[in-house]
Amino acid sequence: MKAARSAPGRVKALNYVAAVTVKAGGRALPLGGVALPNRRLVLRWLRRQALRLADGHGRYLPPAGPWLGAGDVRPVTFHGSDAPEALRAWAGDHGSQDQAISALESGRPALLTVVDPFVGLRVTLGAWPVDLCGWAAEASVNHAAPSRTEGD
Repeated sequence: MKAARSAPGRVKALNYVAAVTVKAGGRALPLGGVALPNRRLVLRWLRRQALRLADGHGRYLPPAGPWLGAGDVRPVTFHGSDAPEALRAWAGDHGSQDQAISALESGRPALLTVVDPFVGLRVTLGAWPVDLCGWAAEASVNHAAPSRTEGD
């Protein structure tokens, strides 16, 4: 697990989560997601999902890859070729991957949204860092416990 210094002498554990959602007709639906210990694995998962969605384009997709133990996203039927090509281009562009890694490294989310304008379908691939271990400890340090009064 990757550790980062949050304050002098304190170390907090960082985990990363990724999700793929689709929005159509005003409804947002999750297609899949995963939590992983480092940003490189999260980005690898997102690239795989981008290629699965682009290559699937309504066809049968192979089962999930066992190397991560995480399920792949459900397929989406695109009605034009712009969205699949944008997903494929993002997955293969080293500059885009470097920007995503930099965003995650600095604590910001990495997001990509592609649109199929024929039906108003929006697919968003996103990843962001999540502090799963330090949030409770930090909350207790920053917030005093409420005072107790007897007899009220």
